[in-house]
Amino acid sequence: MSIPLASLMFVLLLAVSVAHLLWSMGQTWPIRDEKLLAQTVIGFRDIERMPPRLTSFAVALATLAAGVLALSLADHDSGGPLLTLVGVLLAAIFLARGIIGYTAWWADKTPQPNFRLNDRRVYSPLCLLLGTGYVVLVIMRLL
Repeated sequence: MSIPLASLMFVLLLAVSVAHLLWSMGQTWPIRDEKLLAQTVIGFRDIERMPPRLTSFAVALATLAAGVLALSLADHDSGGPLLTLVGVLLAAIFLARGIIGYTAWWADKTPQPNFRLNDRRVYSPLCLLLGTGYVVLVIMRLL
């Protein structure tokens, strides 16, 4: 059960990583206009441009690493207690981001309509799914 779950999580995180890698190279996929892309994926008030390319590259590396760590958590013999602790930390990060996406505070910080729609339908649910996945992987690792 843990290997299929970890594989699904890896594929989802790989897709996020590839998108951020493209943005770090100056691409605006899947939207042709940089301003509209920034409003759709960042969502902060008065945003005009995407964040610095280095930031997107760092997110690409971090999400790829999170995917590899999901795969590592599925192997009960690897990493020891430190890997389990990292899994708990990743679960907390993704669950927190998923929950924050449904708060009035976050809606005030990210008022762009395209972002609000995508955050409620895609970004926050994806984070909740990934956070729950890490919880399940950690529990299965401890059993």
